[in-house]
Amino acid sequence: MQMKNKYRYIRVLFRLAARRFLSLLRNKVELKTFIIIASLVVGVLSSLAAVALKQVVHFFQQEPQQVFNKIGMNYLFSVTPLLGILLTILFTNVVLKGKLKKGLSNIIYLILRKHSDVPGRKMFTHIITSGITVGMGGSAGLEAPIVVTGAAIGSNISKELKFNYQTRTLLLACGSAAGISAIFGSPIAGVIFAFEVLLPEFSIPSFIPLLIASASSAVVSKLLYSGQLFYLVTVGWQIKAIPFYILLGVLCGFVSLFIIKVSLSLEDYLEKFSKPYIKALTGGVILCALIFLFPALYGEGYKTIIDLLAGNYNNFLEGTFLNFLADKELALILLAAIVILLKVIATSLTLGSGGNGGIIAPSLFSGAIAGFFLAHLAQYFNIIDLNHPNFIVVGMAGILAGVLHAPLTGIFLIAEVTGGYILIVPLMIVVAISFFISRYFHPYSIYTSPLYKRGIKFRSEKEKYFIQQINLEDLIEKNFVIIRPGMTLREMVNKISESRRNIFPVVDDNQKLVGVVTLDDIREFLLNTELYDMVLVYEIMNTSFDHVDIKTEINLVLEIFEERHIWNLAITNKGKYVGFISKSNIFDKYLSIWAKQQNENM
Repeated sequence: MQMKNKYRYIRVLFRLAARRFLSLLRNKVELKTFIIIASLVVGVLSSLAAVALKQVVHFFQQEPQQVFNKIGMNYLFSVTPLLGILLTILFTNVVLKGKLKKGLSNIIYLILRKHSDVPGRKMFTHIITSGITVGMGGSAGLEAPIVVTGAAIGSNISKELKFNYQTRTLLLACGSAAGISAIFGSPIAGVIFAFEVLLPEFSIPSFIPLLIASASSAVVSKLLYSGQLFYLVTVGWQIKAIPFYILLGVLCGFVSLFIIKVSLSLEDYLEKFSKPYIKALTGGVILCALIFLFPALYGEGYKTIIDLLAGNYNNFLEGTFLNFLADKELALILLAAIVILLKVIATSLTLGSGGNGGIIAPSLFSGAIAGFFLAHLAQYFNIIDLNHPNFIVVGMAGILAGVLHAPLTGIFLIAEVTGGYILIVPLMIVVAISFFISRYFHPYSIYTSPLYKRGIKFRSEKEKYFIQQINLEDLIEKNFVIIRPGMTLREMVNKISESRRNIFPVVDDNQKLVGVVTLDDIREFLLNTELYDMVLVYEIMNTSFDHVDIKTEINLVLEIFEERHIWNLAITNKGKYVGFISKSNIFDKYLSIWAKQQNENM
């Protein structure tokens, strides 16, 4: 107990000393310079987190293999994805008490609705849980977890430095950009990813801190964990291949749609399981069966991409039943088609069953296989001899852009990771077509679709920034005269005579809102005083009034105003009357938030 108290005392002293140092530094340094220094710190720490994540993955990749080798049971290696999911759930339930919100959708939600306040535990929880899941063969990627980790680092450093919401959002994005930069060694793609996926609006002042964070992260990651992810050998692209790049763009667009829809549907289905370990066993067993039949589904899938780029096609076929086909070229085409369809299922089973990971690596994998499939299909039927590596890497960009709805990220990430800037034209063609098809048929990306289901609907880039900061409860007006359904018209007129409002809620004895009366409803009775004691409120009130619950998302409220052409909306809390909000109030609040942000930018 004494040791524990001593440790706590030292930790408090260290924190106080750090705060004092930062306070002195901030007083002596201009705010813009201080933000740049903070972005550098966020970039370095996010890079260290990425390196730590790679080490955790490496540990869980190597240790089970060594154990199985010692006991002579290598065939058990195919069940490690299930073990990884179970270990992840165990850690989540025991250590984190069941609190682990996965995916970038949650980070976007925190930016829009929680003032970019990311819980501090996310600085390490995603490193451990995703490291276990992916390291033991879960069919997912590490990119989303490191983006979440970087976002948590940026957000919590901002909170320590007492930065405002706008700067906290910027440093959160710096951490995310640094995470992408470190994991892929692609600083430009990291910056673009932050703008396309996370940052609500582009501004030049935010560009510099993002560059600093992303570049510093790439440098630190390179020093501690050198090596290129993919090596692309190409002599350029041919003009005669353009029609096939267009065809690849179409293929990538529809595969992206398939990935988004299947991923969301399967994870929703697995959410119906109430017991986490039953869910893990069900999904994990199916996942292991798929990996046993098609080993390319194991892990992130980068090893398969490397083999295909190097022309080692036999490694892709190895371990599958299709390897027994006499026609190996046909077997490769069939295997590619099957794996494209199954990868998203394997990923959804991994994440939906309780594992942690991301969709970026599976998207890159699916894109690589799609590019290989098209190129090999054309070669098999002697249509044209296409450069397989070119189509593999361009396909990666196409699927990534279609799934994330982030076309520039797709182009620059693949160009940086593969060194394939020579393919910039094919990249632009494939990405543009894939993005258009995916967005046309499904307006929301893999990250924003869950938010859409929660009622958070994005309008324009600036609107999604300002509107989401409006709290519905802050807009409720309560100074309305309440009338009872059993009142006579005379009693009601006497009660509302001093009110300046033209709408009156009708509330019963249980505080339930049962109707609304407007001046238009009683206008015809006002001059006929003989009816004052004969007409009761419930006989003239409007029971088909528009009302919403107090927990309704602000975007849904806006849609009701626009679709029904009304200016006032009743607010209830589990059926009980609370007050009204007006369309003009929302507009005024929007303008005040916009003006506040403009003043902070100056």
